Amino acid sequence: MKIRTRKFLGTIALLVLAATWALLGMALAQMPWIAESGWRQAIYYVVVGMGWVLPAMPVVSWMQRPDPA
Repeated sequence: MKIRTRKFLGTIALLVLAATWALLGMALAQMPWIAESGWRQAIYYVVVGMGWVLPAMPVVSWMQRPDPA
């Protein structure tokens, strides 16, 4: 697969990942044990906001792989 195709598919995958992660994060933030405390909300949003990077890293490294010779 050429790098151009990988970048296109990887971009779509990252957009789907970000949208799904955001929707899931918002849904889970409504749980009573998170919603009732301000400091728990702050910790939750920091962890969830940075958490999407871990699943995105393999996608980005796959996208940047050079074409086979």
